[in-house]
Amino acid sequence: MEIRSPSHLIFLLLFLFPAETACHPSGKRPSEMQAFRIWDVNQKTFYLRNNQLIAGYLQGQNTKLEEKLSVVPVEPHAMLLGIHGGKLCLSCVKVGDEIRLQLEEVNITDLSRTQEQGKRFTFIRTDSGTTTSFESAACPGWFLCTALEADQPVSLTNRPEEAVIVTKFYFQQD
Repeated sequence: MEIRSPSHLIFLLLFLFPAETACHPSGKRPSEMQAFRIWDVNQKTFYLRNNQLIAGYLQGQNTKLEEKLSVVPVEPHAMLLGIHGGKLCLSCVKVGDEIRLQLEEVNITDLSRTQEQGKRFTFIRTDSGTTTSFESAACPGWFLCTALEADQPVSLTNRPEEAVIVTKFYFQQD
């Protein structure tokens, strides 16, 4: 086979190894955890209080309480989200007629290997300009949100357009 230009070689490599080159623009494997900072459009950051994820304004010494998100990409726009180095994972669960955000003690890198079990831990990332929203894969139409008031739990909503709910976040690799 004659290779005429570098673009032919690139095409050939993409054709022969599509799984290795597609879906991971950072070049990282899906099971590799990355750390991200997250804060809502009102500048509230995430922190842990009484085993609950809270969004509030942290200043001075309290800035050390900020929780970084541990992220494991599973598809181009789907990811697992956790805190505490991936030891506590955000999950979307249905309890009766209610949809809730929970923190579960599981290792985030183990979840990426079990597709069906990991669905409740998976969030679909949608970027819009400089902000990002996160929709539950297990409960379509339910989005990660914060309240307008500070020091309230991070939760889920199926009404992202409501004025008292914030579903837009700044999401930046740490």
